[in-house]
This record gives sequence, C-alpha cells and structure tokens, in this order.
Amino acid sequence: MGDLKLFKIANGVKEIIGTSVAIEKSLQTLIENNMETFFGIKFLASEYPTGKNHGGELIL
Repeated sequence: MGDLKLFKIANGVKEIIGTSVAIEKSLQTLIENNMETFFGIKFLASEYPTGKNHGGELIL
C-alpha cells in the first residue's frame, strides 16, 4: 500500500491495518463527513459522474 499509514488515537496510538480498499473507503467517508472542519468548504457530492464523454466519476 505504499508509505501511507493510518493510526487510531484513543487510549494510546495504534496503527490501523487493513486492505487499501477498506482504508480508502473509511478515509473517504471521514473526509466527506468533515469537509467544513478540515478545509472550510461545503461537501456537495461523492463520486460525481463525469458524463458520457469521459465515462468516469470524480471522487470528491
């Protein structure tokens, strides 16, 4: 998974071990739920479709 590590800080510090998909989704949800606190911006949508021409989605 590269050099990225996540930690739980409660009653000490513990590294969160998991697959990249599980960590990615939980991190995405955490950031989406706290956009105003982290960045001072309002959260609009998750995984916004880019339309027929691009055939993908933006993970916002």
